[in-house]
Amino acid sequence: MALSLSLARAAPLAVSAGAGARRLPAASLAFPPKSFLGAPLAATAASVASPLQVRKPANTSTSLAVVAAGKKGYKMKTHKASAKRFRVTGRGKIVRRCAGKQHLLAKKNTKRKKRLSKMVQVNKSDYDNVTGALPYLKVNRKAD
Repeated sequence: MALSLSLARAAPLAVSAGAGARRLPAASLAFPPKSFLGAPLAATAASVASPLQVRKPANTSTSLAVVAAGKKGYKMKTHKASAKRFRVTGRGKIVRRCAGKQHLLAKKNTKRKKRLSKMVQVNKSDYDNVTGALPYLKVNRKAD
């Protein structure tokens, strides 16, 4: 469904430019029909007619799987507090922050605070708990 607006008139328009009047054909004032997105209709029709191209990842040796259980019509809900605490690395490992770096930092030495600042991998025994709270994580179960 596309709307096209045409400002062309039946008779040619006269544009006054000083002494001599120049006539413009009506076809030059007609705008090409456009879709709602602003692209010309000829381009959108060609893109719709062409089949969709599916890209496969270049490196297929590591397979990341979205861990989602449930029926087809149901959307699993993400636990938002867990989403703020865990993230997935490029290789599919789940990482978290260390505890003990929020307060009472004056009595902790610099070496200890530096160690607590780093991200650490979630233990493999906790993967089921994390993926249950975050069903759409792309997790690699075979990551070391």
